[in-house]
Amino acid sequence: MTQIQVIAHRGASRAERENTLAAFRRAGTIGADAVELDVRRTSDGAMAVHHDAVLPDGRLICEMTAVELPEHVPLLPAALDACEGMWVNIEIKNHPLDADFDPSDSLAATIATHLAERGEDHRWLISAFNRPTVDAMRTLRPEVRTAWLTEGVRDEDLERIARDLAGFGHTALHPYTKFLNQRCIDVFHSHGLQVNSWTIDDPARMAEVIGWGIDGICTNVPDVAIQVRDAQ
Repeated sequence: MTQIQVIAHRGASRAERENTLAAFRRAGTIGADAVELDVRRTSDGAMAVHHDAVLPDGRLICEMTAVELPEHVPLLPAALDACEGMWVNIEIKNHPLDADFDPSDSLAATIATHLAERGEDHRWLISAFNRPTVDAMRTLRPEVRTAWLTEGVRDEDLERIARDLAGFGHTALHPYTKFLNQRCIDVFHSHGLQVNSWTIDDPARMAEVIGWGIDGICTNVPDVAIQVRDAQ
């Protein structure tokens, strides 16, 4: 990818309800390059697209079956269908502090199997905050790109972590914009890794990180990001 990638965070989530089919389709209409979405496991092994482990009414997604999910919560196959024409950053929600944490990474295995059935491996990028989960995907589906999602990396750790991620065969680092600086981008680029940062909605910050050589901007306002990118 030579052009800076505009990644619609949970779809076009300023224009539509986040992580819904409408948000994903709107991202495509706007012209986003990609969609970022979140996946959690249900009690019957389905792949639910939802950010939080708990629904607003207090029910845990991991204790519900697929048919019990609210109508606005799609399953991953339908979500990927709605992202036609874009690539998709699938964030696997499997954090040790969440109620649905599964150290066996069964959700990653389910996703890997589904992606193998779909083909189009070039269209997917798997990320997770839980480093063992993204490492597991290198074994489960090495044909698919992977990225470590993180709040940020301290300057003194940049070289070590970049070497480590590259050694595992990962593609990118996904740091929170608040803790991103140009040195981070430079170091990861020197190890052949991309940097896609989240979540950037401020046009001035978008312009700044574009100047630093960012590879991808994850944003709730992909229309704004496209305007800033094209203006530069």
